[in-house]
Amino acid sequence: MFFLKELPSQEMIRSYGHLIGPDGETAVAEALTMMRDASLLVRSIERYLAAAKLSQLQFLILMVIHREPARDYLYHGEIAARLDVSKPVLTRAIQTLLQSDLLQATQDGEDRRAKRLRLGPAGEAVLLAQLPGYYALIREFMAAREVKPGTRQPWT
Repeated sequence: MFFLKELPSQEMIRSYGHLIGPDGETAVAEALTMMRDASLLVRSIERYLAAAKLSQLQFLILMVIHREPARDYLYHGEIAARLDVSKPVLTRAIQTLLQSDLLQATQDGEDRRAKRLRLGPAGEAVLLAQLPGYYALIREFMAAREVKPGTRQPWT
């Protein structure tokens, strides 16, 4: 998350020019704007998913399993490799999804210690119900920020 409500002014960024380096003021201003914009989008998505009683992480777990092209399941380690969260946080999210019957776990036929995690019918229904609104939020967010190349003023 990015927690600045008000971005630094152009003058403030210029005052740090000796620390930023030559030609770095525009890059810093654009990066701060990008970070703030991304944070606003993430918060919007979190509010949307919360209405469906999902965290963003739970939603992403459902999504990465659902988008698997070759099979309808993933192992815990494969999910961990696709998401940027710690293993304990991922494990808690998976346990919550299993308890709510959004995910199902079955033992692997070859390795009894391994569990295959797949979407249950309720999990697929929840995911498919949330995807249109999720993508609509992203489209609306991007449409509101469209600017012509070379005309963007990253600072306010």
